[in-house]
Amino acid sequence: MVRGFGDSRPLCESAMLDDLDRPLGQDREPPPEKAGGKVWLGLLAVALIAAGAGAALFAGKSRAPGGEPEAVAPIQPAPPAPAVPPAPPAPPPEARNDGVSTAQQMEVESGVKIFRGNGGAPSSLIIQVPDGAGSSPLVPAPDRRLVEKSRFGLLPRRGKDGSTPARIYARPLSLQPPIKPGAPRIAILVGGMGLNAPATDEAIRRLPAGVSLAFAPYGDQLERQTAAARDAGHEILLQTPMEPFDTADSPGPHVLPANDGARALDDLRWQMGRFVGYFGLVNFLGGKFTADRAATEVLMRELADRGLDFVDDGSSPQSIAGEVAGANGVGFAKADLRIDASKSPEAIDAALFRLESLARQQGVAIGFAAGLPEANERIARFASDLARRGVALVPVSAVLGADATARSEKR
Repeated sequence: MVRGFGDSRPLCESAMLDDLDRPLGQDREPPPEKAGGKVWLGLLAVALIAAGAGAALFAGKSRAPGGEPEAVAPIQPAPPAPAVPPAPPAPPPEARNDGVSTAQQMEVESGVKIFRGNGGAPSSLIIQVPDGAGSSPLVPAPDRRLVEKSRFGLLPRRGKDGSTPARIYARPLSLQPPIKPGAPRIAILVGGMGLNAPATDEAIRRLPAGVSLAFAPYGDQLERQTAAARDAGHEILLQTPMEPFDTADSPGPHVLPANDGARALDDLRWQMGRFVGYFGLVNFLGGKFTADRAATEVLMRELADRGLDFVDDGSSPQSIAGEVAGANGVGFAKADLRIDASKSPEAIDAALFRLESLARQQGVAIGFAAGLPEANERIARFASDLARRGVALVPVSAVLGADATARSEKR
């Protein structure tokens, strides 16, 4: 067909429309040699149209700006790598139960705070140590090495490794403030603990930790209060009732008799089974008992076998406890004066200053008090000012005879 002048349709489009206007198969018989070529041309056109549609689908457009043709080839991305399951989150500090503390736990438990700089360099660390850091409570009691079961309860004994209650349960000197060479030393022992529960609780709270406390075996809260005293840093003793010269003064049952060694040993073990954690014994009355050599021998042999020390409260001038203790290798000390022999505040203050004068003269002095609340208050005030006056407050265990030097050097 010949396109007329002015017909703006493309030649192929005009031809296709003319073909559509004719009845199917009418006046369209091609020459035999051309029929196969037209079929192939039609298939080629369909392929080109499909390719163009696919290119437009991937490229989003079929032409570049400016009308220039643009060929776009789709690029298949590589298949993604299989996902790796994330590692389980670390348990929070409080959930750890493997026995290993995290850094955060250690800081919280010790009270030491560490501030780290942004760079994390060691030079950028700031460490704050709380007041009193480095002090530790006394070792827990009972120590399994140092007890044996009996019909009276747990009794103290020497450990198979050579350890003794006298050494393990005493308050270490490392817990004391530094002592200047040659400084006078004062040790204060307060007895009567456990007999009055509220007064005992107040004494544990109010008295400085360097003051030693002696518990009688008759209290009804002994396990709780002796543990509380040691938790507060006080070393403790058993204040053992012994037969006095005047039997009317007997404080209660199981008093050690002066004339019956077997019964005395039985009563002593009853007393020792009342609580644990004491490093030694101190007499409760006992003028008649400590004046009797046979009776005192029974006591000191038992203490030597069990690794315990003994303190004489100084109330009986007839006491031979120091002599017998030395013969049996028992650590021994004797109080120089009674602090609360008179209950008036003025008399108690005067006794405390006499104790300080003795310490300056002798190098060391030991004071004993019965545990009266009014005396405990004066003792606490006196002790709080000793360091300023150049005097050291030390536990009684630190001044026990010649053995005290050896003990302090091993701590």
